[in-house]
Amino acid sequence: MKTESLSGATREAFLGLLDDPTPQVRKALLAHFVTLGQPAVQFLQEVAHGSHRILARHALWYLDEIKFSDPVAEFLGFIRSLNYELETGALLLSRTVSPTLDVAACCMALDQIADRCRELITPPATVREQCRIVNRVLFHEWGFRGNVENYTDPLNSLLDQVLLRRKGIPLTLSTVYLLIAERLGLELEPVGLPGHFIVGCFTEKKPFFIDPFDGGIFLETDEVFALLRANKIVPKSTDLMPTPIREVLCRNCRNLVNHYKAGGDSDHAKLFASFVEEFDATYERHTT
Repeated sequence: MKTESLSGATREAFLGLLDDPTPQVRKALLAHFVTLGQPAVQFLQEVAHGSHRILARHALWYLDEIKFSDPVAEFLGFIRSLNYELETGALLLSRTVSPTLDVAACCMALDQIADRCRELITPPATVREQCRIVNRVLFHEWGFRGNVENYTDPLNSLLDQVLLRRKGIPLTLSTVYLLIAERLGLELEPVGLPGHFIVGCFTEKKPFFIDPFDGGIFLETDEVFALLRANKIVPKSTDLMPTPIREVLCRNCRNLVNHYKAGGDSDHAKLFASFVEEFDATYERHTT
């Protein structure tokens, strides 16, 4: 839905400045948004739910700064937009639990990890070689790991808390891995296995997989199938297909439903169950 309160010229001017990193520009633009109030919020929400990944991230930052947005409404709007982008979606999801989440700090944390990887990557390097560098930085230098001691802690499923505590579950550690890879220009994909979550690379002659929950171990196709069989799951070739971002975020919500229930927090369990229902309803509306 377009924001009628802002003229086309004003909208274009804001869009042209939204990703400007200059402190003076950001301060002035923030002051304009605060003065405009709700029309500015509606404009920023529209951009945050749009298909332009970079502008969406900046719009989310401004929304966080002016504190005018309703995090639950924001995430529902994102779900209904069908413009699914992993980083924006994961941060919006986290804001439903922590409305004062510092979006810029989360993005900066990911940027710092990616910057360190760039320092160590010597071109030309294959995707697999670059992933080895990501493993070294993420799991050894930064110390990210699977939270095997308290797997059902809901904080394991919230991106900001995973970045802060450097531990999570397979889905969120895979999310961190993918967001770093994206910054490095690596074409990796989320792979939602039955009962587990890994990262896949399908750009080389033979696909290979990475398990961030297990320290970034590399897996070949037969090894992934063996992992499934070990968990009493009959593997299918479709299990290795890339998982759509919509399903990654919906599965994140389902995990939170289960983990909040396990912790006796029925209110948050109901909230994330409503997000799962909205993902399903939105998908059904646009596929039938």
